Amino acid sequence: MKTAEYIAFTIDRLPKGYVFTYADFTTEVNQKEAVIKALNRMVTSGKIVKMSKGKYYKPENTPFGNLQPNQAQVVKDLLEENGKITGYLTGYSIYNQLGLTTQVSNTIQIGKNQVRPNFKRERYTIAFVKQKNTITKENIPLLQLLDAIRYIKKIPDANVEASCKRFLEIIKTFADKEINTLVRLALKYPPSARALLGALLAQLQQEKAAEPLYKSLNPITKYKLTGAAKAISTTEKWNIV
Repeated sequence: MKTAEYIAFTIDRLPKGYVFTYADFTTEVNQKEAVIKALNRMVTSGKIVKMSKGKYYKPENTPFGNLQPNQAQVVKDLLEENGKITGYLTGYSIYNQLGLTTQVSNTIQIGKNQVRPNFKRERYTIAFVKQKNTITKENIPLLQLLDAIRYIKKIPDANVEASCKRFLEIIKTFADKEINTLVRLALKYPPSARALLGALLAQLQQEKAAEPLYKSLNPITKYKLTGAAKAISTTEKWNIV
């Protein structure tokens, strides 16, 4: 099979919106120049779209035009390295998934242990949030929730009261094991996030699970979260004002 035929055959089998690079072909084809030329011809013909240098995707055509790849596809090279998870989507896209806001942003935020400066990729700004916990597939949903608790004041088109009510709805579905893991992960978050999580857990009658959070806080520090007391009756104990 010729290089161009092999590439066309491989791309035909990829799902729409899948982002790929030259590396997706080099295991079978070692002629990089031929790969680049074949991909560029496909861009010209409209079969694929060039997203950024060396990155392409199969467009999904709709009556409203081509759909963009989902955000996880756009930044998947920043979420995994050599088969190991090194980052996770957080921030605006997750606020939307968690039901905290209906707004969608052109900024993709990624939680990582090692952060780097923001940069542009196609129409998106890629930004990074430092995560002090080890990132695993299992704890990513909990880290995403903790990030939302940490940045509660920055959730677009949402207020603290409504966000707290939503957090309560989410956390009350957790099993004891998940709650204990949530608390353990939260101990590496700033005090204001620990205090808010503690108040949420106390509201759900999980005071024992919240004890490590309470003990980790300075008893004289106060945390300003206007509106939290409308959703949580335990804010006074946790010095949330």
